[in-house]
Amino acid sequence: MTGKRHAFTLIELLVVIAIIALLLSILMPALSRVKKQARAIACQMNLHQWSLIWKLYCDDNNGYWLSGHYQGGSSGQGSGRWWFRPITELYTVEEKIRVCPQATKPRASGNIGNWVNHAWQTGTRGTPNYYVGSYGPNGWMCNVPAGLSSMWGRSPTSDHWRTPNVKKAYNIPMFTGMWWVDAWPRHNDPPADITTAITGTVNAQEMQRVCVNRHGGFQNTVFCDFSARKVGLKQLWTLQWSRSFDINGPWTRAGGAAPDDWPQWMRKFKDY
Repeated sequence: MTGKRHAFTLIELLVVIAIIALLLSILMPALSRVKKQARAIACQMNLHQWSLIWKLYCDDNNGYWLSGHYQGGSSGQGSGRWWFRPITELYTVEEKIRVCPQATKPRASGNIGNWVNHAWQTGTRGTPNYYVGSYGPNGWMCNVPAGLSSMWGRSPTSDHWRTPNVKKAYNIPMFTGMWWVDAWPRHNDPPADITTAITGTVNAQEMQRVCVNRHGGFQNTVFCDFSARKVGLKQLWTLQWSRSFDINGPWTRAGGAAPDDWPQWMRKFKDY
């Protein structure tokens, strides 16, 4: 007499599927967090590479930063060309370190906005002005040429650092994650109301180019001492972006900012 064949009943099969689904629901968020943490670490490693590049440039130029005036013929200097053209012509900058791992794909449109997890792009692929990036410089670092009263419409020129060899260099941002090619933040710049729309208003809202939530409320930044570390998004207003930047300004706890003053998407982040 042959033995009976055993198989799952429908109920048993449904129980197994339910258990698998439950395990996946528990594991997926954890895996997602691990993946984001890995991207944040990779982003910081990118910026460590950038810190070496900027140190090389300053060492090769008597300790001074870029002038902001790129002599590149008829190609112009706008859309970030003033900094990435000289740097990429002098040094080998691999494309993989130009973008944050959380923001590698450029938007199709060139207009500012909807850039939380997108890279920015200038020029057309195959041309000298083509560049894709997720990082940008603090424009207040520019070594403004003598005789100029402003740099790209930002003034006064006395607010520019010109060199990383200054006091408290550890609190002066040099290069950081951005929604756009560059930024000249001011202490009274407000944060964006939502994460999918920012403005590019010169001298009014440029901190919005920097305050981008790619790493759970933190931003990776290279400082003038050539260190790279993460800072809280609200902490951005406590960094010494320019010589006249008030690190106790209206968007800091010292300046009276309350948690409810921040837009809804930022209220859960640590106050500084």
